[in-house]
Order: sequence, then structure tokens, then C-alpha cells
Amino acid sequence: MADRRELAAFLRTRRARIGPRDAGLPDTGRRRTPGLRRQEVAQLAGVSVEYYIRLEQARGPNPSPQVLKALARALMLDADERAYLFRVAGAPQPETRAPDREVPEGVRHLIAGLTTTPAYVLDARYDVLAWNEMAAHFLGGAPERADGSRHNVIEWMFHGPEDDPRWEDPDVEDFARSSVADLRAAYARYPGDPGITGMVTTLLGVSPRFARMWAARDVRERRGHRKTVHHAEAGRLEFDCQVLLIPDTDQRLITYCPVPGSPTEEALARLRSARPAPVDPLPRRRPVV
Repeated sequence: MADRRELAAFLRTRRARIGPRDAGLPDTGRRRTPGLRRQEVAQLAGVSVEYYIRLEQARGPNPSPQVLKALARALMLDADERAYLFRVAGAPQPETRAPDREVPEGVRHLIAGLTTTPAYVLDARYDVLAWNEMAAHFLGGAPERADGSRHNVIEWMFHGPEDDPRWEDPDVEDFARSSVADLRAAYARYPGDPGITGMVTTLLGVSPRFARMWAARDVRERRGHRKTVHHAEAGRLEFDCQVLLIPDTDQRLITYCPVPGSPTEEALARLRSARPAPVDPLPRRRPVV
């Protein structure tokens, strides 16, 4: 079923981010609002201006797959955004299933063998399914809680007061924003999944910051990035975070890779030799992720 209001809002936000030069149109000077004009999108998509205006006003007919493809091209949507467009428009989608929570045995062996590199596995909902001993120094415990539920990175991220000093760090803000965009991509891949939908609904009610990021409607799968961690014992640590997709399960293997010979690699070695990683299944401190 189409969500006309969401479709209208998504079209408006995507249109606002594209300049005329980006779309190969002449720049006619200063504009009252950022982005393309409605008539420009209609021109690029090959539809009438009146039809496109009705879509943005949530009162138009359900667009056909052909029209959606044309709009995706006109608005320069990537694969994740395109999937989301079809989902909110109620267009036919390939049959989907719930996020897979069973970590392949080979992947478990792989992360266990990474004795010098923190590594953990996330599902599409950002539940932590497995991690190795080095990652436990950052995440603070075992992936499964006493009640059998899983720790969740996004729930951790947005738990706490709005004025938490950690949000003053631009890297934390950027990481959170990209995580929310990745969650929205999963929201499109698994329409109606109660786990994802329930978490989003809860966070919208308890976290104004999450609500603002969700309202931006950015859609993008997680990519690799540089990350700085301020560890309570090891100090400032710098990593190349690699995100490896596990295609059979749609899970992600996250690895924190220090530069060989760097102070971060030396700090990890000290952490590894100082004491065993924590195993408390209900850690009180927020993980560094």
C-alpha cells in the first residue's frame, strides 16, 4: 500500500538537494529555495508539471513503476533511495524476508581469529550478533542480554540526554547520521518488519535527535570510514573502519583496523595483554562504536 504523505515528503527532500548544474540544466541564478524546481523535475522525468505537483502534495494517483524509474533518474537516486521510493509508492517489490540473525559459522571463526583487530557482526536492524575478544574492550560485554535479546548499536547511540557532551564531536554526529540513513535503507529492504518498525517507532518517541535525522529521509547503506575513538584507558585511537557485507545473510562485518606500527596498534596491544576482555552481559557503560 502506498504511503502518499511519505512519498510526497521524500520527493520534496530529494528535489531540494539537487542543483540545476547537477542535473545538467542551466543555472538561471539565485533561487528562493534550494534545489530543482518542480517543473524541472517533471521535465527531466518526462511527466506533466501538474502530475508531479500532485505527487508532492500527496494527492496524486499511485505512480506506475515506469514513472518511478523516471523519477529516480531525474532525482539522481542511488540504489538504496530507489528501493525506498518504490517501497513508499506501494510499487511491486521482490519478496522480502526478515533480517537473518544466524551468523554463519565461518564468519564466527573469522572474527575469532582476528586476535589483534576489533570485529563484530551486525544485522540489518543493527543488533550485535557476534563479536571477538578485542571488540569486547570497546563494546563492553556479550552480545546477548540475560533475557535473550540482543544489544543494538542504534538504541545505544540515541540513549541518553540530548545535551550529552559526546554530541559536540562532529564525528559522532556524522556517524549517527549515516547509521540512521543505513537503517532507512534496511527499512525499505524489509517492509513491515516488526523489529525494525518497532525500534524506529520507539526512537521517534524518545529521541528528538533521532527524529530529526529520520525526518531528513537520507537513505544510504553503511560504507567504510575513518573513525577516532576516545577510549577511557587507551586514550585517543584512530582506525580505518571497514564494512564487509555478508551477502548470504545481509549482515555486516565491522572491523576496526589500526595502521601497522601506529600508536593505536600499540595501545590495542596493551589492552590485549593487560587483562581479559569484559564479559558482563549487561554492561552499564555505553559502547564505543
